[in-house]
Amino acid sequence: MNDWFFRQGGRDRFINWLALDSKLNSTLGESWSRIKDYWNAGSSYFARFQLVGWRRLLNEFASEGLTMLFGGLVVLYGLALPAFQEFDESKFLTGKFAVTFLDVNGNEIGKRGILHNDAVPLDQIPDVLIKATLSTEDRRFFEHYGIDVLGTMRALLTNVQANEVVQGGSTLTQQLAKNLFLSSERSLQRKIKELFLAFLLESRYTKRQILKLYFDRAYMGGGTFGAEAASQYYFGKSVRDINMAEAAMLAGLFKAPSKYSPLVDLAASRARTNQVLDNMVEAGYYTAGQVHAARMSPARVAENRTSTSPDWFLDWAYEEVQRLAEGKEQYVLTARTTVDLTLQRQAEEALNATLKRNGRSDHFNSGAIVVMETDGKVRAIVGGPDYGESQFNRATRAKRQPGSSFKVYVYAAALENGYKPDTMVRDASRSCGNWSPSNYGGGGGSGGRLPLWQALAKSLNTVATELSFAVGREKVIEMTKRLGIEGVKKTCSMALGDGGITVLEHTGGFATFANGGKRAKPYGILDITTSKGDLLYSRERDEPPAEQIVSRQVAEGMNTMLYRVVNEGTGGMANLDFTNVAGKTGTSTGPKDAWFMGFTGKYVAGVWIGNDDNHAMRMGVTGGHQAAPIWHDLMTVAHTDMNIPTIPGLQPHPRQIEEQQRLAAIKAAQVAAGLEPATKSETGKPEAIMSDKTRAVLKSLTTALRKAEGGPGDPATPAPSDAPQDPPKDNKTPERADRRATLFDSLSGEQAVSPAQRAQ
Repeated sequence: MNDWFFRQGGRDRFINWLALDSKLNSTLGESWSRIKDYWNAGSSYFARFQLVGWRRLLNEFASEGLTMLFGGLVVLYGLALPAFQEFDESKFLTGKFAVTFLDVNGNEIGKRGILHNDAVPLDQIPDVLIKATLSTEDRRFFEHYGIDVLGTMRALLTNVQANEVVQGGSTLTQQLAKNLFLSSERSLQRKIKELFLAFLLESRYTKRQILKLYFDRAYMGGGTFGAEAASQYYFGKSVRDINMAEAAMLAGLFKAPSKYSPLVDLAASRARTNQVLDNMVEAGYYTAGQVHAARMSPARVAENRTSTSPDWFLDWAYEEVQRLAEGKEQYVLTARTTVDLTLQRQAEEALNATLKRNGRSDHFNSGAIVVMETDGKVRAIVGGPDYGESQFNRATRAKRQPGSSFKVYVYAAALENGYKPDTMVRDASRSCGNWSPSNYGGGGGSGGRLPLWQALAKSLNTVATELSFAVGREKVIEMTKRLGIEGVKKTCSMALGDGGITVLEHTGGFATFANGGKRAKPYGILDITTSKGDLLYSRERDEPPAEQIVSRQVAEGMNTMLYRVVNEGTGGMANLDFTNVAGKTGTSTGPKDAWFMGFTGKYVAGVWIGNDDNHAMRMGVTGGHQAAPIWHDLMTVAHTDMNIPTIPGLQPHPRQIEEQQRLAAIKAAQVAAGLEPATKSETGKPEAIMSDKTRAVLKSLTTALRKAEGGPGDPATPAPSDAPQDPPKDNKTPERADRRATLFDSLSGEQAVSPAQRAQ
């Protein structure tokens, strides 16, 4: 080869390519030979175990079984993982705070915290209560491992024969798992979690510990948790001292305390008690003769008990107390709240009336309501249809899609950025990626021009979406954060309410517009005192004044548009004939959620309806047709007089003007007849606190009391200077008489003062 580098040996000097190639070939050949040898040897070895006939068939079944078992374990792990994530041992504790709640007037309305069950050791709980509970709720409790297959099959057969649900298949352990970790939604997912949590409880705790937890954590009605608290509430004595009839009544409450409470339905409670007594006989714990006395002498409920505990509100208020008292080293507390018990009851009745009337036909079974004043003072919370069935508070904890009711924040951001209620906009919107908005009923908009207020009144999705793009979705999110709404994410359909929001947050957001633009953070605690009477927290003292977070002009502009939503748009069924209403409807895709958020000059209220399992309702259900009527019915009874402030940006309602004129005419007639004193504006003198006739009666009564005590007849008339002076009174004069005379002295000697002077 004519290659000077090759002739000089340059190639072999660095790498011997021929040797390397030979080594590589020989190594690969030897390796392949060894592999074939091993394979042949292995085949020869395993050939000894070759199965034929029935043995081979059995082996195939076993192999397939192992494969399916492995796959099943993987599936079980996937199903169990959500349940294990729900398991939280801190939920076994009742907390370190013990809180007694009062209403605005100082009346006790409930308790929460470590004293809410006052647990009694299991060996001190009467045997009759344990037997009554086991015979009714879980007769095979000490025999199964969390799941009673036989009991479930028996209950299923009984329900099929009765063509209705008359027996439950859940074991006592499953009920405890639901009470501690889960909500009461009827879904397959919740049931699977319940099964795995029951296994987990059985693996970690003894049967006695599980039974003890069940007696301590079960809701028993009237705001009580646990058998001891229920015994004190219903019978006024410890659970240690109850008899058979009382034990049977308590055992009957575990299934549905709000239904079988003797304070709600005495006849249903006694029928349930007799059923429990029958169960004890069937289970072999007692004979028919032994329970006869309990049938003849039913349990008597202690006097002065009420079933109107505002439990939804108290659960939320307890969380507020823990937040306010954290780190202050005081744990036995009394909190005065903002709840209005009458309004709370009315809100519960309004929701349940609609659920009973339309729930079955329109395919929804749940709802929530929040009512507050315009400054954020929460007056009522309804977290679901039945607190006894499920204590999950849908008003404060469930995040549901607000639908078009979210548009108020988009329009408010637009008003802040130069838009006006009369600004002309187009019924169309740009696309966002592969998504384009469409209006209710279909269609991407007509392309026509209309004023901004009309687009909101018609709830056009195209306009709201285009506004979010034009103004900037970041500014919409910033607006929601200012109003106290967290978790809103930047998405293409954000303007249509595609994220989750609680009813409490949403209502607080609307309250900001109702009060003219000031921050309206929801609050339910007025003050907190310690066990020694020291003031630990006072809202008036410790909270700063509400700041103006939205300009007055923007708030008024928003209110005028929301007013027209009710009067000319989708919220017509919420309109009231005695005062102005501003609000917005909302319906999510499905429809899965229906809302109405609205306010008068006095109250702000949010209403949501839907299903706990997030299933869709009947097609055609909207917030304007289902939630708005609930709002209307509630607000009709909530306003007890015409003393309703005017919504910022609106004129007073004609009915309110008529009522003010009527009252002014009556006042003038009374003044002309001498029945009422003239006001300062009419006489130039300050208005008197009470009428002359009332003052004369009190003055004569004061004179009579003084004469009875041996004093001067008329304290208002000084004695002449030459009149003999009365001797000094004995210091042993009864203290009560002194107090009474002092009271009437102040009344009879009261001078007419102006309102400004009274304030001073």
